Amino acid sequence: MSATFRHVAVIGLGLLGGSVLRAVQRYLPEATTTGYDADASVRARARAIALAGTVAETPGEAVAGADLVVLCVPVGAMGAAAQALALDLPADALVTDVGSSKASVMEQLTAALPNHAVIPSHPVAGTEQSGPDAGFATLFHNRWCIVTPPADADLAHVAALTAFWEALGAKVETMEAEHHDRVLAVTSHLPHLIAYTIVGTASDLEEVTQSEVIKYSAGGFRDFTRIAASDPTMWRDVFLTNREAVLEMLQRFTEDLTELQKAIRKRDGDTLFDHFTRTRAIRRGIIEMGQDDARPDFGRSDHNGKD
Repeated sequence: MSATFRHVAVIGLGLLGGSVLRAVQRYLPEATTTGYDADASVRARARAIALAGTVAETPGEAVAGADLVVLCVPVGAMGAAAQALALDLPADALVTDVGSSKASVMEQLTAALPNHAVIPSHPVAGTEQSGPDAGFATLFHNRWCIVTPPADADLAHVAALTAFWEALGAKVETMEAEHHDRVLAVTSHLPHLIAYTIVGTASDLEEVTQSEVIKYSAGGFRDFTRIAASDPTMWRDVFLTNREAVLEMLQRFTEDLTELQKAIRKRDGDTLFDHFTRTRAIRRGIIEMGQDDARPDFGRSDHNGKD
């Protein structure tokens, strides 16, 4: 298998699936691209905007002849998506995904595709936008993609998949699936859970009307609402499939929050100052590593599906 795949099939044509296709078209222009989505209206829109060389009417049609298949469906739907294409999947095709939890995905995909090469991956990139128009070619630029090969993975497959994500602009790291899930539970899943909770709490407070929440939103709350606007189906599945790691990190967070609550109650300014100083340094480290931007609104812009 060469490092550059000849035919990339993408199942699921939302933000990530669309971005994979846009990136392949730009950075691997010689590769054939096919796509499929279970929603007929999404398929129609994907055709209208030329999201793939061919938008197929069935998953089997999409993967016929493919040497790389990228599953871009919610993590809870990975097994069903793999089963739907299993009979038409070429014997030598490599199957990967873009899901945010990996141990569950590995279990689902190996059960559905026991005789095929499966190497899960997770590009740590995204926006709050969804749908086929949300994808853009530069989504993966300078972002980490975590590849979680099983212990018996073919090293040539790992190298080919690594080269693929690097061609799309990502920085690739490999780790065990279970370790990935614990890391992402604290760096991604718990922050999303907090964002969904605080936005819901604000809307539920009877003494604060919805108009006041929107009118007087400060930068911090606006960023919570941006995170909480993420796809609800995707995040429902993430929390259910990575349940144990999320609960572990949530317990640790609750304990830390209780300590801050005590410090506020006791007017312990030193504890608060020390905590805020330490976390401020972490934020600066993230910027220095190139994983975010110090400009206003973190330098974000609305791509609207464009590059």
